[in-house]
Amino acid sequence: MKTVIVGTNHAGIAAANTLLDNYPDQQVVMIDRNTNLSYLGCGTALWVGRQIDSYENLFYTNKQAFEDKGAQIHLETSVESIDFDAHVVHCTAADGSSFDESYDKLILATGSLPIAPELPGHDLDGICFLKLFQEGQEVDRWMSDEQVNNVAVIGAGYIGVEIAEAAKRRGKNVRLFDIAPTSLASYYDPNFTEAMDKNLAEHGIECHFGERAVAFHGENGRITALETESGTYPADLIINSIGFMPNTELGREHLECLKNGAYLVDAHQQTSDPDVYAIGDCASIWSNALQATTYIALATNAVRSGIVAGHNVGGTQLDAIGVQGSNGISIFGYNMVSTGLSVTAATKAGLDVCHADFEDLQRPGFMRKNASVKIRIVYERSSRRVVGAQLASTEDISMGIHLFSLAIEEGVTIDKLKLLDIFFLPHFNQPYNYITMCALGAE
Repeated sequence: MKTVIVGTNHAGIAAANTLLDNYPDQQVVMIDRNTNLSYLGCGTALWVGRQIDSYENLFYTNKQAFEDKGAQIHLETSVESIDFDAHVVHCTAADGSSFDESYDKLILATGSLPIAPELPGHDLDGICFLKLFQEGQEVDRWMSDEQVNNVAVIGAGYIGVEIAEAAKRRGKNVRLFDIAPTSLASYYDPNFTEAMDKNLAEHGIECHFGERAVAFHGENGRITALETESGTYPADLIINSIGFMPNTELGREHLECLKNGAYLVDAHQQTSDPDVYAIGDCASIWSNALQATTYIALATNAVRSGIVAGHNVGGTQLDAIGVQGSNGISIFGYNMVSTGLSVTAATKAGLDVCHADFEDLQRPGFMRKNASVKIRIVYERSSRRVVGAQLASTEDISMGIHLFSLAIEEGVTIDKLKLLDIFFLPHFNQPYNYITMCALGAE
């Protein structure tokens, strides 16, 4: 059995490892147009902001590791087209030579592409994106330029907020722009995002929310300013982090897709073509909170989808169990984590929801090390099932969100959490735990 995997980042690597580690009859061919594989892009801002020593450890595996397992790998190779009827992938290598790879099964792990608005001046030097390792290198080079003083970041999602922090840590004047009224608006409700906005401002980042970028200005081919609907601001470097769209150019004419272009897959990661699977950012995913097929581009989802596809291609039926879209962020020591849907997102999706809020110290008041914790639980009004949760604190409250992720997956109601058996020890928490206290406050 020969399986060709197009794309060798998180999803493709997970599928390849699953096949190579469990199915000795598999001949695995991996193809990617990049010079490297396995780059942890979520660590780019840490590297650019000098919170870690270097970028080397952001690569968690390499070409040799897969060749040692018996895989054939073609890096710096572009897939020009796929003949789905003949089961052939048409490729072009770095030296310009062409070759074909036949397949029994094909796994598409082509990921996503950054949204690139073609505003006036978009081709000026000094306008960067932040997804690939090479793009991280380019941003880092610009940050090292003493002539770069003013940095404008467009898009205040996770990547935008993180790179804004990194630029500030490098001593730059930083302005953060988004059309939404707050940062992180896709993941958190306003009473959470307002605290992050305050945190950003207190650390010297100038926030411009509710402003749409309309043009880039420059001199001698280099960026000098960003124009929005509200004004024009000096900029020696602009980083676009508006968001991502599925990279589905290779198969969108043959395979069934969602409205946003992502390949539609079933619980086995199988597309509308039974010999083709799609995983990671190029594929749809089942949301347990929405109880519907949707699109959530996260590295954790990519890994899980790769494992599911690998086993199904290998001959072991394995159903995906859906996801909650669990995520988190830590900026200047302020931590926020969420899973499922915010009230804003649930309402937008047509769900009738309620929410419960609570805020308290992490530990009893007599403990020297302590901090306030804010929590919100979102639940469906009719069924009372939990559909989302948000937590925020300068404490590390990240592990708590996993409880809510499982609750959403299992359809647990808000009432089940009211008397949940949670241990108490002053070193860790309070006897009246904020999770159960929040649940007890539900309507």
